[in-house]
Amino acid sequence: MLDAIRSNGLDSNVSIKLTMLGLLIDEEFCFQRMREIVGEAKKRGNFIRIDIEDSSVTDKTFRIYRRLREEFDNVGAAIQAYMRRTQDDVGDFLAMNANLRLCKGIYVEPRRIAWKGHHTINANFTLALRRLLEGGCYVGIATHDEHLIWEAERIVRETGLDRTKYEFQMLLGVDEELRDVIHAAGHRLRIYVPFGRHWYAYSMRRLRENPKIAGYAAKAALRIK
Repeated sequence: MLDAIRSNGLDSNVSIKLTMLGLLIDEEFCFQRMREIVGEAKKRGNFIRIDIEDSSVTDKTFRIYRRLREEFDNVGAAIQAYMRRTQDDVGDFLAMNANLRLCKGIYVEPRRIAWKGHHTINANFTLALRRLLEGGCYVGIATHDEHLIWEAERIVRETGLDRTKYEFQMLLGVDEELRDVIHAAGHRLRIYVPFGRHWYAYSMRRLRENPKIAGYAAKAALRIK
């Protein structure tokens, strides 16, 4: 995949969930596999994003990310705004000038560790985003929520941030009209594309985890041009 990206001249990078590489079996084994992948991506001038998963593996995921950052600068992580721990994690990542993907979060988590209110999650998202951008971190602003996109644009305007210091991120096929609006406004925007033979099963699982995404996709499919 990394070779195909390079040979076709694509502005594309790769996002990986660590449980794909044995995180739940052996953390050290998983780290060594990720070290190989990030190293190969480095040789090709590419970037690897470690995707976030449910809370049972958050600490392990961040440990591996921190270890990789000791050796590589072409690797990033992801954080979820609905987690109560997020602002503490932001503080840690600011200290290492991390490259982060910030999203709301889709996994079902207990209230003791995750915020549940829509407005509360959005407020936590906005606060995390402002802290990261003002702190010099590159952020992939991953949302289809128009209000959060408005908040992100407000932060960018208020801080005078250069548009090479962040990007918006959206799922393939979800609210393409909003995607075009963001792009037309001059923002960098990356489309998240499932890759591999099991792309359909993965996409269906994402829809089950977050029914709102199914609504966005249905509206996009039925929209009359």
